[in-house]
Amino acid sequence: MDNIQPLRIGMFKAIKLCKSYKKLTFLQKEKLRTARLQQLVGYAKQNSPYYQKLYQNIGENFVLSDLPPVTKKDLMANWNNWITDKSLTLAEVEAFMQNPDNIGRKLNGSYLVFTTSGSTGNPLVALCDTTVNNIMSGISALRAYARKQDLKAFIRRKGKTIGIFADKGFYLSNSSVRARLLAMPWKKYQMAVSSALLPTPQIVAQLNQFQPAMLGGYPSNLELLIEEQKSGRLHISPVIIMTGGEYLSEDLRKRLADAFQCYVQTSYACTEGGCVACECTQQHFHINDDWIIVEPVDKSGNPVKDGVLADKWLLTNLFNYTQPFIRYEITDRIIMHHEPCACGNPAPWLEVEGRNDDVVTFIENGQSISIPPLAIYATLKEVPQLTRFQLLVYEKNQAALRLIPAQGVSKEAVFDKAQKALTVLLAQYGISTLHLTLSKDAPQQHPKSGKFKHILHVNSSEDTL
Repeated sequence: MDNIQPLRIGMFKAIKLCKSYKKLTFLQKEKLRTARLQQLVGYAKQNSPYYQKLYQNIGENFVLSDLPPVTKKDLMANWNNWITDKSLTLAEVEAFMQNPDNIGRKLNGSYLVFTTSGSTGNPLVALCDTTVNNIMSGISALRAYARKQDLKAFIRRKGKTIGIFADKGFYLSNSSVRARLLAMPWKKYQMAVSSALLPTPQIVAQLNQFQPAMLGGYPSNLELLIEEQKSGRLHISPVIIMTGGEYLSEDLRKRLADAFQCYVQTSYACTEGGCVACECTQQHFHINDDWIIVEPVDKSGNPVKDGVLADKWLLTNLFNYTQPFIRYEITDRIIMHHEPCACGNPAPWLEVEGRNDDVVTFIENGQSISIPPLAIYATLKEVPQLTRFQLLVYEKNQAALRLIPAQGVSKEAVFDKAQKALTVLLAQYGISTLHLTLSKDAPQQHPKSGKFKHILHVNSSEDTL
């Protein structure tokens, strides 16, 4: 096999490729995807020791199902042998991430660093090179808006965008925005992030000052703004609300639309693949199948037919050559569809059973105070030597923390650090009476769905896990 070169795609070419794809016939699209897969696999075999070993019995005339699936746990355990850039090690990346000021900055001038949210309990460390960033941007520029009138209205309002995200971690949304602001400081009047860790009144004050045309964020955070807008404490008039990262229920979509008098939409994205699917006016997630291959499978990894809920799915990212994700397991449950959609987009589409931690409510001086789960998650995730955790919140401000400490560290020592971090966070919301205990149990996935929640609001008499 000839020496295969890495993918090098600039911004204008990325947009051109995304735009021209929709003009191709079905057979031309199939041929293009096959060629991109062959190129990616060939490059991985030549430049990734991990894939060299995994694919040692894979010839050139393979089909996708011939390739063995991979998991987050496998790739993280073999990180140094998985990536194709031999100049980097996981230890170097982790050292880079120790400094929060590096969020949005490029490692070695080449890579943005992202981590996954760890919805299965095991975060992944990902690198985003220029090509990956350009293709993700091209997809966003051409396919993010379900309705053209919303895009036009957004442009008329000078594209003022604010997102409510966790701003203390290397997450995809927050890091991407900060990267743009670092590269183009003059955009600070057009683009901003409000920390999801802040109490709601502080978020409201920032939104009132910024007056966004687009409001983005996690549904659980945006839900807390509905009453603020209705009461008049929040007074903004976005032309569109873009949610992501969590399941958007139809009830919440309607309540957001009613409160803010604008169109509300969402997307389906992940750190490993960027925007996997964009929502259309029929609220179907159309796969960006020129760059992403989606395979719904059951618990044993067998293909699942259209219209049937899959236990998980396999992602193949056709544009990431630095960290090849080839038949990579994603634990979200999806339903695949190939039947025509009324919106006219011929790409296959998905229904997604979203991941969703619980909004938790505490009582302080007779007043109910709700806190979005992301604020708690982001706080605990930064606790040193806390490898894995799960917070169960009960009635009367009672809570229990399940945790796994780093090797060689006692659970009690890590619990003490976690308790102090939570105390500081809750104090910002005016809560001072949390009664937190250390659970004897380890964090657990749901026994039926297999999903993992970091934050659960449960009844005092019943623990669902």
